[in-house]
Amino acid sequence: MNKITREFIKVLRQNNSPPLLGRQLSYNSDISLDKIYPNARLQLYTPPPPPPSGSKKFNGFIPINKLEITYSRSSGPGGQHVNTVNTKVDLRFKVVEADWLSQETRDKLLKALHNKITKDGYYFIKSDLTRSQQMNLADALEKLRTLIRAQEVEAAPGPSEETLEKLRRRQEKAVRERLQLKRSRAQVKADRQGPSGVEL
Repeated sequence: MNKITREFIKVLRQNNSPPLLGRQLSYNSDISLDKIYPNARLQLYTPPPPPPSGSKKFNGFIPINKLEITYSRSSGPGGQHVNTVNTKVDLRFKVVEADWLSQETRDKLLKALHNKITKDGYYFIKSDLTRSQQMNLADALEKLRTLIRAQEVEAAPGPSEETLEKLRRRQEKAVRERLQLKRSRAQVKADRQGPSGVEL
């Protein structure tokens, strides 16, 4: 009997249950996913919304169940695999019914996207950036977050009347100085020339 057979019989005598035997004798790499990420879950998970803080600003939470998400075949490189999996994400977002946003933000979105919203009130976001469905969904959600946050940024106040008057005077002074310098240079060049009509 060789060494491997002896070890096998030894394990059989210690444990009579076949599942335990198979688990002990199966190979598991040191870089397997369950060792690298022991507590990972490969499921889409939407955390519960954070408690209301009294602020009407968007906090980044997007409830996925309020969006319409569809998946389809993606175009571009990827070999034959690209024709077999639905990785492209089409996300539909109905702005009017987004009760998780403040009314002010919804009004700003409707004003900014008035020519991109369909007749039914949907705004479409598509993503086929990667060959992973979950990564494309994350990319589409990030595009939506960026869009909402851009509408919540307060515009900087315009310059006051005093500032505008200072700028106008500064420009007028610069024009006067430029014309004065131009005249003086022209006079210097005219002085260099001899008197007209006099021959030497």
